[in-house]
Amino acid sequence: MQMHPNKDTQLCMSLSARPGNFGLRFHNHLYEQLGLNFYYKAFSSQDLPGAIGGIRALGIRGCGVSMPFKEAAIALVDELDDSVQAIDSLNTIVNTDGHLKAYNTDYIAIEQLLKKHAVPKESTFALRGSGGMAKAVASALRDGGYANGIIVARNATAGQALARNLGYEWQAQLAGLRPQMLINVTPIGMTGGPEADALAFDADVVEAADTVFDVVAIPAETPLILRGRAEGKRVITGLEVIAIQALEQFVLYTGVRPTPEQFEKAVAFARA
Repeated sequence: MQMHPNKDTQLCMSLSARPGNFGLRFHNHLYEQLGLNFYYKAFSSQDLPGAIGGIRALGIRGCGVSMPFKEAAIALVDELDDSVQAIDSLNTIVNTDGHLKAYNTDYIAIEQLLKKHAVPKESTFALRGSGGMAKAVASALRDGGYANGIIVARNATAGQALARNLGYEWQAQLAGLRPQMLINVTPIGMTGGPEADALAFDADVVEAADTVFDVVAIPAETPLILRGRAEGKRVITGLEVIAIQALEQFVLYTGVRPTPEQFEKAVAFARA
């Protein structure tokens, strides 16, 4: 079904420091395929309160929230789902008649992917990062029974707080440790960033690992993922994360759950 936007079209959006096209293409493809009168647009803003106020004032149905707004936006909404309260980080806002409720679908994606890839729960791990997404990943690890890990973060205050709240240890650097699972939850390797060509972990650390997990979604094949594949490691990509979390956002916005086939086609279209 071809989209024909009109005065009754419901708008959804994303808010990010570096907007990409994946969410826009994913959501709009499903709207068209399912005959839903919705349209999705990606935005960036330096005025977070103004952007959130615009969502409320203009009746924008839903908003996906990315770095660096996942924590700061909490104070600007009306209600927090349990998924947000548990980790103090949101990635989704749903507007119902001016009432803004926040959710975190990143957590759901991480939980599903650890099971899908059959990552052993006894694996030692190092998670690099301390922001909103790091909270979602670390919380999913803790709740999934992954007890043997450390948080690696240059920001001592945030890193120590994250580790303390979830029962892990913190280190500013990985030093001589060689964990079985490596998880990058920083912008290292992200297209357009200052460290786009860098490895989030040293090559010898990747060589010693069993599982390499990079939450960065643009590009789908980051330097860390490429090195992990070359070394024959189990890899989990940011593309997988962004696809599942986008699916759960779609359901929250529309009340419709696509079939697995529709989901896979939307992911393929969004990547093209």
